[in-house]
Amino acid sequence: MALRGPAGLGPGSRRPLDEAVTGAVGREAPALLAAGGAPEDDEEDDGRGRGLLRWDGFSAWLHCVCVVGFDLELGQAVEVIYPQHSKLTDKEKTNICYLSFPDSNSGCLGDTQFCFRFRQSSGRRVSLHCLLDQFDKDLPVYLKKDPAYFYGYVYFRQVRDKTLKRGYFQKSLVLISKLPYIHFFHTVLKQIAPEYFEKSEPYLEAACNDVDRWPAPVPGKTLHLPIMGVVMKVRIPTCHDKPGTTQIVQLTQQADTNISVILPTVHEVDIFRCFCPVFLHSQMLWELVLLGEPLVVMAPSPSESSETVLALVNCISPLKYFSDFRPYFTIHDSEFKEYTTRTQAPPSVILGVTNPFFAKTLQHWPHIIRIGDLKPTGEIPKQVKVKKLKNLKTLDSKPGVYTSYKPYLNRDEEIIKQLQKGVQQKRPSEAQSVILRRYFLELTQSFIIPLERYVASLMPLQKSISPWKSPPQLRQFLPEEFMKTLEKTGPQLTSRIKGDWIGLYRHFLKSPNFDGWFKTRRKEMTQKLEALHLEALCEEDLLLWIQKHTEVETVDLVLKLKNKLLQADREHLPVKPDTMEKLRTHIDAIILALPEDLQGILLKTGMT
Repeated sequence: MALRGPAGLGPGSRRPLDEAVTGAVGREAPALLAAGGAPEDDEEDDGRGRGLLRWDGFSAWLHCVCVVGFDLELGQAVEVIYPQHSKLTDKEKTNICYLSFPDSNSGCLGDTQFCFRFRQSSGRRVSLHCLLDQFDKDLPVYLKKDPAYFYGYVYFRQVRDKTLKRGYFQKSLVLISKLPYIHFFHTVLKQIAPEYFEKSEPYLEAACNDVDRWPAPVPGKTLHLPIMGVVMKVRIPTCHDKPGTTQIVQLTQQADTNISVILPTVHEVDIFRCFCPVFLHSQMLWELVLLGEPLVVMAPSPSESSETVLALVNCISPLKYFSDFRPYFTIHDSEFKEYTTRTQAPPSVILGVTNPFFAKTLQHWPHIIRIGDLKPTGEIPKQVKVKKLKNLKTLDSKPGVYTSYKPYLNRDEEIIKQLQKGVQQKRPSEAQSVILRRYFLELTQSFIIPLERYVASLMPLQKSISPWKSPPQLRQFLPEEFMKTLEKTGPQLTSRIKGDWIGLYRHFLKSPNFDGWFKTRRKEMTQKLEALHLEALCEEDLLLWIQKHTEVETVDLVLKLKNKLLQADREHLPVKPDTMEKLRTHIDAIILALPEDLQGILLKTGMT
């Protein structure tokens, strides 16, 4: 029997493999051209020696900008979409229209900012920036784009205007993006929205042109982003940052004299302000979010509902919340029926709502947080109580956490005393947020470290990796085997909190958050095995190998090695750059050892 090549690199006919490689390249090319979204004569140099299509810079940050107004006959309507070639389906436009205005009962006079999230229409082509975003791999998992969802960042203005029939001017400027950079985009809107309402479309076009000239959103780099005469200085976190540390961008003495706004964070909300009415129950809410329990936040306005939902999702960081969440949800939302049906159990989702109608519609949901007006920084609202769900019957129910959930862990009285002391001493909200965020981080890390330790043990030993066999498989995750490890290496090593940790883990292993976390870890470890397999291949004397094998087997080996290189690039495998270079050198050397007619064919296929 002939010796097979690496990862099943066995003998095979030349033509199908040749066609497979050129076919794959051929199929990708039109897709890339189609995704560019602009004709060739719009190409311009970005100053770094490569051509950029018009609006490519803009598309790296935003999908589009919408202006939503109120029409007496039509109701809410999208008046402007910029850039004009931006694609939105009718369903997406309808969602944007309804989500861009507060419910009429909210009574938001003046300027209001909030955020919403909506599902991308099925059948829509995933954008180039989602599929081929090389920056996504360097982001923390909780900041990676979700190809299925858009975020909408809203600046809504409602002021009295006697010249209009309704007596009010009502309009929203909305940024639509795949990026979950809440604080950043709210800051951008603060800079441009007030002037836009005064100066209209030419101003908006100029602002979009500024965004199109921004550098790409590269994680870990300090970025200078000019917009309408203001320069913002930001840094997007990377997956290599130590969790819980904020790499605050500092002013340097001379070079930064033109910097107007420095953002210490791109994505975080004021977590203490959001948890303030319920901080006695912070730990219970952390458990509910960790376990992916259905949760509704009923708030007086979209800004309070969206901030609170985002704070809840953020409280299990650096774990990603893998279920759906809607910072602001209305009865007009395309998923309204799906999420409010009583024919099945409520889904794993966090909803932020303001319409009193939801008090009745979502009465069957197991966990409801009802909050009053969030107080300005420094003022502390009365602490709400945990109440039984049967008490949430009236539209004017008092603020409270309505649930019959019994927490697995005992309440940590120390954090409560620390926050209460901060309130008495009038400690700034930012400092309180740092304390609360650190507490949640330590709690999450204490919970996740034993899981990380056990999953690492599922990795095969490096000595079991052979260049001439497929990479070995990971061992299976066995819940009972994991539970046995907790006795010696459980959360008690890092956390002072007592309680039923085992029960919490058992519940977590059945949750969407565990499923999403484990799939991510399994993918990372499988990619690591692929990378180690590539390194093992590079250490082999492949020229010696081809001397002992037929021409057909050698061609097969070259094509499979090229596919491995393509895979390493496409999947961002954690391969050292010199390993890739070595492999290319090996491939070139093998091709040169073949007859000339074969050299010509092999040099044309794939990449070397």
